[in-house]
Order: sequence, then C-alpha cells, then structure tokens
Amino acid sequence: MSVPGYEAVRLRPAPAGRQTPHTSRTWRRGVAGALVTALLGLVLGAGGTPAAAAPACAGTQSDFNGDGIRDTAIADPDATVAGHERAGLVHIVLGGGKGVVEISQDTPNVADAPEDGDQFGYSLAVYDANKDGCSDLAVGIPYEDVGTVKDAGYVQVIFGSTTSVGSEFNSKGFVQGENQPLGGGPETDDWLGYAVAAGTSPTGFPFLVIGVPGEDGAAGADIGIVGYIYGTDYQAASVGQNSTGVWEEAEPYDRFGAAIAATDRHFVVGAPGESLGTVAFAGGVVAFRPSINSYGIPDPIFGMGQGRTPGPDSAAQTDDRYGTALAMAPYRPSGAATITDSLLAVGVPGEDLGTAVDAGAVHVYHIKADGTVVLLNWIDQNLDGVEGEAEAGDFFGQRLTAVNTTTNVVSTASTVRLAVGVPGEESTEAAPEAGGVQVFPMIGAPGASDAWIEPGSGVPSGPSARTYAGIALGGSPSLLYVGVPYGPAEGRAVHGFPWNVTTGGAPTQTFKPGEGGIPATGVAFGATVR
Repeated sequence: MSVPGYEAVRLRPAPAGRQTPHTSRTWRRGVAGALVTALLGLVLGAGGTPAAAAPACAGTQSDFNGDGIRDTAIADPDATVAGHERAGLVHIVLGGGKGVVEISQDTPNVADAPEDGDQFGYSLAVYDANKDGCSDLAVGIPYEDVGTVKDAGYVQVIFGSTTSVGSEFNSKGFVQGENQPLGGGPETDDWLGYAVAAGTSPTGFPFLVIGVPGEDGAAGADIGIVGYIYGTDYQAASVGQNSTGVWEEAEPYDRFGAAIAATDRHFVVGAPGESLGTVAFAGGVVAFRPSINSYGIPDPIFGMGQGRTPGPDSAAQTDDRYGTALAMAPYRPSGAATITDSLLAVGVPGEDLGTAVDAGAVHVYHIKADGTVVLLNWIDQNLDGVEGEAEAGDFFGQRLTAVNTTTNVVSTASTVRLAVGVPGEESTEAAPEAGGVQVFPMIGAPGASDAWIEPGSGVPSGPSARTYAGIALGGSPSLLYVGVPYGPAEGRAVHGFPWNVTTGGAPTQTFKPGEGGIPATGVAFGATVR
C-alpha cells in the first residue's frame, strides 16, 4: 500500500538474514526539530508594569483557549507554509464557533522556521504541560533538520492561554544534544517526534513521551528509543530496550518508539520491527508506569510480542508488525471506585489470515492496576458477527483510536469503544484502497455492537480509488474523528461520528477546507486529528 504524503523512506538495508518485504516497504516518516526556551509566566505591559491578570483557564480537556469548551486540532503536515512545500501546519478549531487558529513554524513565538519537508504536525498529543488549566499541544515535526543533521527530528510544545490564542503562542522545544534535556545527539534519520503521547500521572505531574524510532546505538541501526519529559520543570529521561528492566534487548531495525499510546495510569511503546527468535519484524510492545524508578527511568511493567500471548494465532510471523499502531482508554473495572486500569489495543496490520496476506488483526488487553496484563479479544474481519471479510492487503489495524466515553461509571461495552482503520479495504474493483473504519466495543464480544463506515457509506465522499479512509483517526468522549486527507480534493475533510454510530451512519460534524473559517487551501488536511 502506498499512501500519498506517507511515501516510502529508503531505510538503511537490513543485514543478511533480515531482508523481508518490510525493509523496502513504506516506513512512515516522522519528525521534530531544535530546542527553544520560551519565557512563561508574568506578562509585562508598557514600561515594565505588570499587565492585568489573565482570566483563569477552565481546566477542560483539549481546551486551548481556556473557555471551558473543547477545541479540535487538525494537522496538514503536507501543507505549504511561506513558500516551503510540506513544511506543515496545524489548524485549531475553537469550540463554540469562535474561529480557527493556524499554527506553524511561521507563527510568531513558535520556534524555528518552516522548511521544505519538515511536516510540522505529523504527530500530535494534547495535555496540560504547565498545569495552568489550559490545554497545550505537543507537535511532532517530520523531518526537521537540526543544524546540518538531516531529519534528526524535533518536538515543540505549543502552550495554550486565555490571552495568547491567535498569533501570540509560546512554545518549548525538545531535541537531542549536548546540554539538552534529552540525551544523546541528533543523528540523520533519527525521526525524533515520529510518535508522541501524553498524560497526567496519578500523582499529578504532566508527562510527554516522544518516539525516536530511527535512533542508532551499539546494537545497530534503527534500534529506537523514547524520550520521557515529566513535571512542569521539564525533566527528561531517555529509555530504550537496553535500559534496566525493559523487556527484550535492542536490535537493529526494532524501531522502538514508532508508536506510543498513553492513559494517566500507563503508557505503551511499540517496536514493530522487533524480532522474536528467528522471526523478523514480528513486532513487540513494552508497557510502563508514568513514575520514575530507582534507575531514573519510567517504571517498566511488562513487554510482549504476539508469540508470547495466548490467542487464535499465538505464533508470531515474519512481517506481522505487531505494535505498528496502539490505542489506550482508561478503564474502571467492576468493583472499583474510580479509574484504576487501562485497556490497550495493539494493531497487527501485517497479520496473514489463511491465504489473505496482510489482512490484519487487533489484540485488546486489560492492563490491571498491579501491572499484570490479560488478553481480552483478538479481532479480525473473519470473526463471527463481525461485519465484512478479511482480504489480502486490507491492513486492518494500521491505525487505532480508543475512548472511554463515561469515566465516572463502571466501564461497559457501550462506554469503552475502539475504532480500527482499514486503509487497504476496497468494496468495489473500481475503488481500490478506498479504505474504511470499523468500530468495536473494547470489552465483550467484538461482533455484538460493531459498525462499519466507508467512503460512500457513512463517509460522505466517494468511494474513490486510493482514498485510504482509516489512515487518520482521532477521538473525543463524544465523537470519533475520521480524517480523509487523500483521494479527490473535494472529499478531503475530517468527519465526526458518534461512538455509537451504526453501519453507514452519517457524521454529526464535519471540518473541511473552505468552510467554517478553515482556509480553502489544503494538501493532506486531517492527516492527524486530536
């Protein structure tokens, strides 16, 4: 599957014995860029006189201007900015019809400058980094060069504020380098910021996890690491599979950090290139608690690959790429007074089902408060009661998003929901790789309340060839967001569906270039949504 805007990156060749179709297959690019320190705190008026106190932020999730109404961040990482192709930008659609704010590296007080191929907005995470009650946006910048180092990567945190939404954002950057928070140094094709995830720990400190899947080390090329930024003073630690207590060991092409998901209780890192024994690119995941242990890193609690968990297909296979996509939702089990656990979905888009190569599958797990993990479901399109049929090249599980719609009650199949992207799906021969999205309960029988939406049936536009619906997913407690950044230009948009949508059901909200204050220009509008 070749997706516009996510074209193949030529990786260093794998050593003998590790050549598989994956080494020449699309490896989605990811980025970030140079460290900047923005002054936060007191805003001075003329003559150095302190300005009037700004109104307090409301503390609502995903609320960048602090007015108590949820906002939506929509990235176009392929957008041209100040004449630079694929520099990338993010649109923040303010809730309550208050307009649209555009953020890029051409925005005042956002560090650095747009450059060709940066792909600002390739990855996004939302959290309250400075604990002022306004949401902040962590932006991965695909292929940012650090000095003369090509595609080393950079992450910027753009701070929300009741007074600075518009052209006065402040930002703070994270990059590898001497005297920088993250250890090591920038190297060509590190792809720092390929994935980001964030949350607030049970003890109240904010944390941000940054994937660096192209990091090289003593074990070889592309072993990968993650950077962990925590607290309002932005302390940092770097973690890899050679860190004490972390499952497995670093190997060439593991690409640890290519996917990350988090709740406030746990975070999980994917290593889709992980080898299990002699099985190359089988994939693996490692789970952590957001707390620093005695070794100075987030506390690892378990690691696993497909071949180490019970299920219908317990044998890992070459190029399964287990851990390519991850999604998590907070979970309140029966008998618990509050959220104590997490649900984890792991995408295995390279899974072969019978003779259907790369049909794809998804595993769903329960991570308990004590750190143990239990497999709840294996999901594929051949399961009884599940709509559709597994076909070669579907890549079911290439993208995932999950939600707990009602966190103040014991979780049920109707409140913890999972959306699975199937970008290679084709309903007709005339529309190859039109794609689609399937929605499931995270607990209980997958086929009991699943729903299918695709271009022309639920997604308003299409079906058209190579639309790749399902390549961009996001969500809020009320809506599942399906980005359609590819296919015919007139169909490119982000559609919001109720999480209880039925098969073919219509969206209740749509964001589209040229409408609602969003600029009419767009290249890959909706490639990332938060």
